Amino acid sequence: MRGGEAIIESLKNMGVKTIFGYPGGQTIPFYDMLYDSDMDHILVRHEQCAAHAADGYARASGRVGVCLATSGPGATNLVTGIATAYMDSSPIIAITGQVPTHLIGNDAFQEADIIGITMPITKHSYQPKDPDLIPSMIKSSFEIAASGRPGPVLIDVPKEVQEGELTGFDDSIIQTPGYNPTTKGNIRQIKKARDLIKEAKRPLILVGAGVIISNACCELKQLAKTINAPVMTSLLGKGAFDETDDLALGMLGMHGRKVSNDYINESDLLIAIGVRFSDRTTGRLDRFVPDTKVIHIDIDPAEIGKNVEVDLPIVGDARNILSSLNDVLKDYKASDEVNNWTGMIKQKKQELLPRVSYDDVPLKPQTVIKEISEVLTPESILTTDVGQNQMWAAHFFDTQKPRKFISSGGLGTMGFGFPAAIGAKVACPDDPVVSINGDGGFLMVCQELATVHEYDIPVIAVVLENRTLGMVYQWQSLLYNERHSQTLLGNSPDFVKLAESFGVNGVRIEKPGETKEALSSAIKDNEPVLLNVVIDSEEALPMLPPGAGIDEMIGEYKLEKDVI
Repeated sequence: MRGGEAIIESLKNMGVKTIFGYPGGQTIPFYDMLYDSDMDHILVRHEQCAAHAADGYARASGRVGVCLATSGPGATNLVTGIATAYMDSSPIIAITGQVPTHLIGNDAFQEADIIGITMPITKHSYQPKDPDLIPSMIKSSFEIAASGRPGPVLIDVPKEVQEGELTGFDDSIIQTPGYNPTTKGNIRQIKKARDLIKEAKRPLILVGAGVIISNACCELKQLAKTINAPVMTSLLGKGAFDETDDLALGMLGMHGRKVSNDYINESDLLIAIGVRFSDRTTGRLDRFVPDTKVIHIDIDPAEIGKNVEVDLPIVGDARNILSSLNDVLKDYKASDEVNNWTGMIKQKKQELLPRVSYDDVPLKPQTVIKEISEVLTPESILTTDVGQNQMWAAHFFDTQKPRKFISSGGLGTMGFGFPAAIGAKVACPDDPVVSINGDGGFLMVCQELATVHEYDIPVIAVVLENRTLGMVYQWQSLLYNERHSQTLLGNSPDFVKLAESFGVNGVRIEKPGETKEALSSAIKDNEPVLLNVVIDSEEALPMLPPGAGIDEMIGEYKLEKDVI
């Protein structure tokens, strides 16, 4: 067995069926061996999209995604995708080719120190100098990527190591000194949490992606119902708690639901689970829950107390901790004060629901998201790009199950949504997958229309066309006296013709009801489709301006005809 064959065999042993990649000079040996294997490979049209596809695969399935690129520019093109996965705790393995070992450090053709470049954005890196090391390194990479707080691992394989013969296939785990994530949770801290909950009169729960990653959604629901506490989420926590439940308050933060932003500071106890209190969630820190006791549950001790002062830290896996917390709360009964608080929040939630028109032309983006919501089932997967399109989707699409809303949170990577949808569809072929994109972000990755066409991956790309870089355009309108510097995209391309040039059906949508009709048809036909939806370029999102407190949102939806 040669090194490249060992990579393939090791990946298969870890349950990998599909990898996303793009070949080059230093990966030719691997691709030659791949030619005779039964491993599925999807040829993306840009390496960054290979990383995003692997990321989408991981987020949709809960399994580790794998991407592959050659050395030098191929490897550096993965960097944005690796950083995206790192910021959002998504487990991917990035395999890169490298120049032969005797040329490393000589500035050889297409040489880049990809391990050095990605050191701050990976959990760990390997560079086997002997083909015998490949099985162990790959097995260890999967262990590291998926355990504790998940994240990306890089394996950089020199060309001659891919070609070299193994003397034996040993895939023993390589011990990593110092890496021993805490998962169980300290029972004394859990009992202290119980006592704080029993004392609280105005509890709230804030959840992030950690609840989804640890498969703790059932335990979260039990806790919320037991203590009768409303639940709000971060952007990446969408789906951890059914957003159609009467206890669900929706997203908190810069573009969050008004009820969440207005009342979080009124709580006397905040139970934060698997969330890292990013600046887009909290707003100005000195105005975020200043008089509220905070319990913070997270598997990464570095996140506890990093941004928000915590009264009670509990380090460990969310599912384990919530299970134990539910056990010690079996005798809990919500007081009248708690029930009155929760009843008031439920009433305010209804009063503060955003209202929009369904019959305006140009279409309001909220109307488009509402029509999409009426077509998709709870099993459908929605991916988003970054910008206004992302926030409209997050704000107006109620996610009912985990791993069904996939977005770039920490890095805010334009171009993420469409390739992530490709990965999600490969991971979950029976689930409809819809990608919401702005026209600016979609133009960064539109070449992947070739990928969905050639591999017949029935992803539905919705492109919201307002011919602006919407989020920056909005900031310029609100905060920079409408000085729209370099945020107008002009009139090209024609997105329908662009899709058709790749062999993908394109549909232009300009009127109410057309989105619902076209989306229903696309799901039924089960083929790749681009829906080009023309929206109002002046429609803006309510937001927290820079330096504002969490309850200081500006902007309102102007129309008040029908409730979303």
